[in-house]
Amino acid sequence: MKRLFSNIQKTIKQKNLVLQSIIVSSLFFIGPLTSYAGNNVTQIPFSHSAPGSVGLGAGFRFGESPYKYIDTLSSDMNENNSDLVPLYLYEGEYIFSHGTSAGVHLWKENIAFDALVQYRFDRLETDADEFYVGVNNRQQTLEGGFSAAAKSNWGDLTLTWLSDLQSRHNGYEIDLTYQYNWKNNRWSVSPFVSLIYQNQELTQYYFEVSEQESRGDLSVYNPDSVVFSRIGLNTSYRLFDHWLLFANVSFENLADEIKNSPLVDESSLATMYLGFSYEFGNVFQPSSNSINLSAIKDWSWRIHAGYTAESTFLKVHQGEFKRSDDVDTYLAGLTLGKLLNDGDKIDFWGKFSFNRRLENDYQDNFWEYNAYVMAMGTGYSPWSNKELFRYGFGFGVSYAEQIPIIEQVKQAKKGANTAHFLNYMEAQLDFPIANFFEHKSVKDCYIGLTIIHRSGIFATSDLLGNVSGGSDVMAGHLECKR
Repeated sequence: MKRLFSNIQKTIKQKNLVLQSIIVSSLFFIGPLTSYAGNNVTQIPFSHSAPGSVGLGAGFRFGESPYKYIDTLSSDMNENNSDLVPLYLYEGEYIFSHGTSAGVHLWKENIAFDALVQYRFDRLETDADEFYVGVNNRQQTLEGGFSAAAKSNWGDLTLTWLSDLQSRHNGYEIDLTYQYNWKNNRWSVSPFVSLIYQNQELTQYYFEVSEQESRGDLSVYNPDSVVFSRIGLNTSYRLFDHWLLFANVSFENLADEIKNSPLVDESSLATMYLGFSYEFGNVFQPSSNSINLSAIKDWSWRIHAGYTAESTFLKVHQGEFKRSDDVDTYLAGLTLGKLLNDGDKIDFWGKFSFNRRLENDYQDNFWEYNAYVMAMGTGYSPWSNKELFRYGFGFGVSYAEQIPIIEQVKQAKKGANTAHFLNYMEAQLDFPIANFFEHKSVKDCYIGLTIIHRSGIFATSDLLGNVSGGSDVMAGHLECKR
């Protein structure tokens, strides 16, 4: 049996298309990016929110691939003509995730300096067409660098330098973008123009044809560095105080060095980005950039432990608490929470959990890190104001240092891939301990059940590895607010 699991692990590692060293163990959400790194078409105006603001949302990328016989930018692992981009948004005093970048504010005066990371979605999946037999895959990668932005009444001028962090293309890109922002009540319209330089290492990785790849209908090709321009228009509409809708488009002419590649059959590319976001938190104030310091007060800690469940997230909600038939593994962890919004009916909490996956000798134990926002509702007695129970639902991101063995087994059965970085959902139902024991030490403490779930949103998202499936854990917990 252990040999079987070892073989499964080797198979899954060969299929894993997600960046295994992506950085999500820090206290900010890594935001999703465009199909070509630095493309302003995926920007949404979250960066103007007050420090401490948190948001969630989703966007759909539509666009063309430059490669022959590949029509859209979506993966060949699904039949979609678009890519779902989950948006995890945060604006802190120093740390930020704006949906198109994430990093650290180094300086925020007349000229702002940021250190940032971005995910480059560029890729060539050679399984997409028989034309690419003998051609190597071109992979996505994580890039990091710096940006400098000057903002004034005449518009924003931003200079960004990004370099490969994972030794995929080993190149770099420099992007100079000018953007002008028009705002009228709830509308925002922002045209932009970009001048972009990509060095030879970057263009060679994605568009060269090596001697080993060449054949009669595919000649050797070695491109040089390129300079090209991109124009676009970003629009947004604030439907309500916290709800934002956006629709962005961009257009670019490919440089001759790229158009002349035997792998390419396009001379220009158009991209569209449509979606929404919801901004919340007790420091988000739509009409003010000030921070409500008096509202920042409630924190929580929670310990939890449980077993890997057989049923899905929904079925566990319906009472199917059966252990997994495939593996006998466990999870234990600590969750820290911060109240974001003390609502009349529903509270919003920002949470970060450190979970230890206990793999019971199927493989080594490892850590899993989850960052998410939880909506928490409270049930009261109809005859008094006594608190009877709480129910919370959370949504965010999860990063596992290794692929949980249960995910390896389940995905291997389907012949599907896995990912370290996945979407995260959590539900908890608990009861005040003070209803059973009247002692000040248990005031604001709760005991109950937690359902923990990792998944890839039905193989619709490049950022989540186009994974269809995941894992579920049934746990008990003790949580206290302070």
